[in-house]
Amino acid sequence: MREIIQLLPKNSPYQVWSRSFTSENGDLIDAVVPFMGESITDGTLATFLKKPGDKVEVDEPIAQVETDKVTIDVSSPEAGVIEKFVANEGDTVTPGTKVAVISKSAANVTHVAPSEEKPGKEAAKPSPPAEKEVEKPKVEPSIKEKPKAPSPAPPKAAASEPRLPPRERERRVPMPRLRKRVATRLKDSQNTFAMLTTFNDVDMTNLMKLRSDYKDAFGEKHGVKLGLMSGFVKAAVSALQNQPIINAVIDGEDIIYREYIDISIAVGTPKGLVVPVIRDADKMNFAEIEKTINTLAKKANDGTISIDEMAGGSFTISNGGVYGSLLSTPIINPPQSAILGMHSIVNRPMVVDGNIVPRPMMYIALTYDHRLIDGREAVFFLRRIKDVVEDPRRLLLDL
Repeated sequence: MREIIQLLPKNSPYQVWSRSFTSENGDLIDAVVPFMGESITDGTLATFLKKPGDKVEVDEPIAQVETDKVTIDVSSPEAGVIEKFVANEGDTVTPGTKVAVISKSAANVTHVAPSEEKPGKEAAKPSPPAEKEVEKPKVEPSIKEKPKAPSPAPPKAAASEPRLPPRERERRVPMPRLRKRVATRLKDSQNTFAMLTTFNDVDMTNLMKLRSDYKDAFGEKHGVKLGLMSGFVKAAVSALQNQPIINAVIDGEDIIYREYIDISIAVGTPKGLVVPVIRDADKMNFAEIEKTINTLAKKANDGTISIDEMAGGSFTISNGGVYGSLLSTPIINPPQSAILGMHSIVNRPMVVDGNIVPRPMMYIALTYDHRLIDGREAVFFLRRIKDVVEDPRRLLLDL
């Protein structure tokens, strides 16, 4: 029977099965695809984590479903043994789709692994008698037999004909749903926005010194490491407050000015790019920002991040410097209007007070929608980032 519970308010139209479907004899339980989120209607059955005959515990994942945004586990509703799978990898599934059948009574029965059965069966079968080779009489070549004419040599390829590698050296695999979604959104962004990128460079000396001087005390008090990203988030908040048009977005023939600052942080994972959001970043201190970034990044890499934690966002920061990128032109994350790109820190000779000295420098880039944002506002925004990062004391004095 199906037991259904209500989600959120009583008037909510969404429902979810609290338990899987049960067969008439009560021994077999169906493992089904769970509710995947309000904005997700279907997914792709990516992989099975178990095999038929494997024992499973309650709520133990047995399969994974890839959606446009996250990967969701299909868990066993009861402890037992997997009788069979009733869906295949690559199938499109919806919430409630039956994936596997679990036997509760088989959990107490000892199963013999197929690998253990084979030797016994093979030993029981008598080996076939060896066949004696019968010598065939040698046939003497006839004197009158004419030698065969040599086969003509294959024609040589023309010099201009390209030599392509054989198809056996290629491998074709289905594109994951997350990668499809990322590809679609990035191409839509390119087709919709009038994107333009402006650049500047930042002297990281003072921010790096601040982190070096206080990292131990910061870690002891707050239980989290002091990184550079919190400094850039605070700088972005200050710049967005100075240039609110960067935080706005075009909606049809209107401009929506957002009175909140939600910073999206681009995180590269083995399965693709995800962009979790730091809510109300303008109300957070350095420690709260660092804790939030660490929590979201860990969830993103573990594949446990939720849809709500990636929804929204009014401005994005992408740090390609962690991979060694020196310079790039980031693509806007719709429905936002701008994105800040951070890059690697490299010691370069700089002129300071008339002297050439080595300085840890970083290139920063701002890609913005030129339909809404003029070059003047974009340059002022990036200049504010530079000023705050080079002298963090400005944040304390509101300068």
